[in-house]
Amino acid sequence: MIDSKEIWIETGYITFAHTGKDGLKIEKLAKKVGISKSSFYHHFVDIEIFVDYLLKHHIKQSYIIADKEQNAKNIEPELINILVEHKIDLLFNRQLRVSREVKAYSDILTLSNQIVGNAFVMLWVKELKPSMTQKQLEGIFELAIDNFYLQITKENLNVEWLSQYFGKIKQIIISFK
Repeated sequence: MIDSKEIWIETGYITFAHTGKDGLKIEKLAKKVGISKSSFYHHFVDIEIFVDYLLKHHIKQSYIIADKEQNAKNIEPELINILVEHKIDLLFNRQLRVSREVKAYSDILTLSNQIVGNAFVMLWVKELKPSMTQKQLEGIFELAIDNFYLQITKENLNVEWLSQYFGKIKQIIISFK
């Protein structure tokens, strides 16, 4: 059985992923989890400590994603399936980008991108064999990531959309050959 602290964290994580920092209201979260607000204060004391737990949870999730990416043999279908499986984590990361003026969010965003990005780039290099310098590849990857997070929503983050998106990126990389 999952303890109430984990229920708070999971619910807060999903809420942040969908609505950002403005959705993290203790009373609303209490209604979602079906547990009294006093339970929240018992576990976290205040919202700032709760957010720290959410950010630590996101880093744990980033390592899980990176591990799966490192074991992926191809972009389609393996990487795409990993991304769909971790939809909430990607949406959480998107919200960190939206609110990156908050230093804690910016720091976690940077760390998460480093953890996940390295494995992601290595898979792209292995599969596409681009004839670019490392600096060019990093530049395209950075633009693709920014564009990716601007476009994703909970509705479109699916196999079909990801397949089309990565197909477009692949065409751009191929055009450099």
